[in-house]
Amino acid sequence: MDLEEILDVMGCKTRREILDFLRDEPRFVSQISRELEVGQKAIIEHLRAMEEVGLLNSNFKKIERGRPRKYYGISRDIEFQIFISQGIIRVKVPGHQSQELQRLEERSRMGESVEEDLENLIDEYDQAMDHAKDLLKKLKDRKRALKKRSLNLPVVSDEELIG
Repeated sequence: MDLEEILDVMGCKTRREILDFLRDEPRFVSQISRELEVGQKAIIEHLRAMEEVGLLNSNFKKIERGRPRKYYGISRDIEFQIFISQGIIRVKVPGHQSQELQRLEERSRMGESVEEDLENLIDEYDQAMDHAKDLLKKLKDRKRALKKRSLNLPVVSDEELIG
C-alpha cells in the first residue's frame, strides 16, 4: 500500500464521506449514491480509486431476485499520522509493514496464493532498508563533518578517502 496514493485518495471529501458511510457495514453502489446524493458513475470511480490503493475491498452477494450485487467495504484498519511544523512535514504509518504481513499471512491461511504479494512486500522492505542505511550514512557524514569543522580540520568525505 503506497502512502502517497492513500493521501491522494483521501484528499477528496466525497471519498472520506464514502468511507464514513461504509464504516458500519458493506454497501452497494446505489445505496452509497442515494445516501451521499452523488451520481452512481461518480461513486463507482471513487470506489475504484479507493479499492486500487487497498482502502476498500469488494465482493458479490447473491440477492433473491436479479443478478448479484457488488458490495464495498473497508478492507482493514489503516492508521496514519500527519505532523506539520515549521521546517518539517512528516507522515507516519504506524506498523504498516507488519499489518501488511499479517494480512498476507491471513490470506495464505485462507488458501490464497500470496507469493507475488509477499515478494513485493520484501522488495519494499529492502528499499526501506537501503533508504535507512543511506540516511544513516549521510547523518554520520554530517556529524563527522561538523566535528571536523569545530576542530578546524579539512572536511573529506568517505568516497574521497577510498578514491
